[in-house]
Amino acid sequence: MKKAVSYCGLCSGEVESAGKTRRSPLSKQRNKHLQTILVEAAKIAPLWNPALARVHEKTISRRSNKNEATIEVARKLVAYLLYVDKSGNRFQSKENLN
Repeated sequence: MKKAVSYCGLCSGEVESAGKTRRSPLSKQRNKHLQTILVEAAKIAPLWNPALARVHEKTISRRSNKNEATIEVARKLVAYLLYVDKSGNRFQSKENLN
């Protein structure tokens, strides 16, 4: 999962100096086209998927930053894509199973 998120450019770098750790902006070593598509999809996904809407709202309430919430939804989309790819199953949200 971490390698896929990194490949998509959805993780930030870490700078450590004198025992202190800081986070830098999103990585520039990425597949920029894939990153763009995932971020755009993450902006509209909460409108259509209740689970992703909850992820978005939870992140906004915790960090109060809409951009970080969008990135968090994009990371969740990558997790969904990896699941579908590895399992070979079609994606079904938990709301659709009932």
